[in-house]
Amino acid sequence: MIRVAVAGPRGRMGALAVETMITGREFLLVGVLDRKMAERANTLAGSVPIYTDILTLAEEAKPDVLVELTNHESVYPNTRDAILHGIRPVVGTSGLTEEQIGKLAELSGKHGVGCILAPNFSVGAALLMKFAAMAVKYMPDAEIIELHHDGKKDYPSGTAALTARMMAEAGGDGGEGENSDGRGTDVSGIPVHSVRLPGLLSHQEVLFGGEGQLLTLRHDSFSRQSYMSGMVLAVKEVMNRDCLIDGLDKIIG
Repeated sequence: MIRVAVAGPRGRMGALAVETMITGREFLLVGVLDRKMAERANTLAGSVPIYTDILTLAEEAKPDVLVELTNHESVYPNTRDAILHGIRPVVGTSGLTEEQIGKLAELSGKHGVGCILAPNFSVGAALLMKFAAMAVKYMPDAEIIELHHDGKKDYPSGTAALTARMMAEAGGDGGEGENSDGRGTDVSGIPVHSVRLPGLLSHQEVLFGGEGQLLTLRHDSFSRQSYMSGMVLAVKEVMNRDCLIDGLDKIIG
């Protein structure tokens, strides 16, 4: 049985993760991390302690895995501290910079503590990234449109940024690779356009243009439940890793 702690239990994703870990037969939820709580108490589940710092969490709850679902300000220190305390992070929070990811990769490898970064736990989104990396080799003129709810503060999204990096690594350069006209954000040479509107949840399109043709890849998440199967997969897989894995796509297939 995998001992799991969840950081950010009061958020929508965090609450769903807590429920998933409680009901999953392969997991034991040993605690949650919430730095804003004034004192330890019980969660709504009635028996899971809340911790305000990772050191106490590590010493008392002894989790194998920390599911990180906080915000762009807390994700880096939480992930770093988890690795330093021998806890394997599974990170669903976006907002990590490329420099921070590099530091976490170095730290993970140095300590032999597995870490999986998955800015989108949806298996469908991970497959879209794989397909985009395949397509860009043959249709290099490409742009990304990511659409999220109006409460999402970071942009471009972690999913879009990772998709762009994967496409660049596969050999795509986003056509001219220029994005100085204010149409969006340039990530690894791939233009990314961000939309924030009420009524949306999580959606992404990758468009590939060619002479006389257009290829569109699109993924839509209509419910946060769509993220749970990927999160469960990542929690299981991180137990078998001793380095950082950037993207759920790396553990699919």
